[in-house]
Amino acid sequence: MITSLLVANRGEIARRVFRTCRDLGISTVAVYADPDADAPHTREADSAVRLPGAAAADTYLRADRLVRAALDAGADAVHPGYGFLSESAEFARAVLDAGLTWIGPPPAAIAAMGSKTEAKRLMAAAGVPVLTVADEPSQADLPLLVKAAAGGGGRGMRVVRSLDELPAGLAAARAEAAKAFGSDEVFCEPYLPTGRHIEVQLLADTHGTVWAVGIRDCSLQRRHQKVIEEAPAPGLDAGLCQALCAAATAAARAIGYTGAGTAEFLLAPDGRFFFLEMNTRLQVEHPVTECVTGLDLVELQLRVAEGEALPAEPPAGRGHAIEARLYAEDPAADWQPQTGTLHRLELPGVQARFATGSTETGLRLDSGAEAGSVIGIHYDPMLAKVIAWAPTRAAAARRLADALARARIHGLTTNRELLVAALRHPAFLDGRVHTAFLAEHAESLLPPSAGADPLPALAAALADAAARRGALPSGWRNLPSAPQIKRYRAADDTESEVRYRLTRDGRLDAEHHPDTELVAATADRVVLAVAGLRHTYEVAAYGSLVQVDGPGGATVLTALDRFPDPAVQVEPGALLAPMPGIVIRTAAGAGDTVKAGQPLLWLEAMKMEHRVTAPADGILTELRVAPGQQVELGALLAVVHPAD
Repeated sequence: MITSLLVANRGEIARRVFRTCRDLGISTVAVYADPDADAPHTREADSAVRLPGAAAADTYLRADRLVRAALDAGADAVHPGYGFLSESAEFARAVLDAGLTWIGPPPAAIAAMGSKTEAKRLMAAAGVPVLTVADEPSQADLPLLVKAAAGGGGRGMRVVRSLDELPAGLAAARAEAAKAFGSDEVFCEPYLPTGRHIEVQLLADTHGTVWAVGIRDCSLQRRHQKVIEEAPAPGLDAGLCQALCAAATAAARAIGYTGAGTAEFLLAPDGRFFFLEMNTRLQVEHPVTECVTGLDLVELQLRVAEGEALPAEPPAGRGHAIEARLYAEDPAADWQPQTGTLHRLELPGVQARFATGSTETGLRLDSGAEAGSVIGIHYDPMLAKVIAWAPTRAAAARRLADALARARIHGLTTNRELLVAALRHPAFLDGRVHTAFLAEHAESLLPPSAGADPLPALAAALADAAARRGALPSGWRNLPSAPQIKRYRAADDTESEVRYRLTRDGRLDAEHHPDTELVAATADRVVLAVAGLRHTYEVAAYGSLVQVDGPGGATVLTALDRFPDPAVQVEPGALLAPMPGIVIRTAAGAGDTVKAGQPLLWLEAMKMEHRVTAPADGILTELRVAPGQQVELGALLAVVHPAD
């Protein structure tokens, strides 16, 4: 009987496990690295143990420290969550050797699936279809996907479209894999750009029962990482579903699997499917399965670990559930992660947190961050998972898109607008999803330039004026005067200048804003009427950062000084750090001639690598950084003087 559980993880998944433990009467222990000292998961646990340091390699990836923390806190079981050491057979053995209960499959099963190449061989022997691995690729094998054998999450993966690209693709994948997973083993397999990523949720007990708990579609991805997931997978006929579940249960039985796990498959456009890998842990997207089955998968993990037997069959699914991962990232800037303070995270209509709820239609929020959380460089930039469930897929998509559109998310650029656009896209609603969906529809999914709509900036200026002057509107004069001027920079770096003048009756002058009427303005709310149609804007200011939530979505603005200090101007050709991070390698030196788009260096932040490239043909006159150096946001990295 488990009485006290340590979660060897952080953020949203730690809070998710704690929720179930509270329901079952199990006390909880958190672990935290120094940046997480005041994180929600640290505060929510009954007790918490510090892991000195900041980097994952010194904290959440230290098996010895995690086992010691469990013993010191008096825990009798360890749940690994997902990511970090959740699929480490060595960590599982260390937990068991310490006399603790491991909430997961046997170490041997983890080891069997730990290498994708070995897993493919095992699955082929068990009769599960696999993609052929090209040991010596030829032109006929193209395009290829180079993949890390020991990990996932999009790391150590490169698409190769010509044989000339293969050496560089292999080298880059090996380097990233070694850093992320401690092994530089990679392999190649055929790349199906419009395949679908299909998963079967598995649950097995120690008495021989193996459940295939429904099928998920996780095809909407960026950087080979999932963004939108749903259950059940749309458009699959009964025969295909049966074959997928049979292959998944065969995979589990072949390695003596117990606990929760996921068999992942690639579904080709012609209807064939191939085994990709087996995740020997709980998946990030497990809530969609919970919402359509009513199961608590964490509770079942704990009961299986305690030796309980599962019923003969899992419950039948009902309705449809869709999950969207809300990230602090900028899709328009190659999904660049964002750092900073999350000032507000509010979603209307949330009915359940870390739980399924009991209604036919609902909205669930699983979040590792909250207002005041600081999003740093050390960990994944996911802010929350938002899950909607309803009797039909269309109803679930509409509910989720509406909740995200109405959300108030302040302080960071996020992928919220892209998620809303994807959920409302006709191709998505028709079920025409595949792994290249976001790239294929990028032009229609990315939000327009902030300068395309002048009203949010006008609302920001009017709210600022109301905050500064109280009831007397800024710009009001007994006689005509010069217009009020306010400058803003949007998240996409476009700048706009707001000019307005108020008449004696408080109306906007027609010269600068024809057909626009000021209905009301306070420090946090502005109502404008355009050609008789009213628009309400909620405005929040955090220093120079201004967040405007309106009918067209959210706009993040930075108020600019009308008379900027010349000393802080950036010289032409200067390349500044787009985020805090660590320089992991350089590809040029001072004095080199470079071409536009040529990689100059790579930064690592939030589990991703980011290239910094030459903005134009020219000479790299300065390189201010070296591998291993930590840089802050906006730090000068290099200077390229254009050839002209």
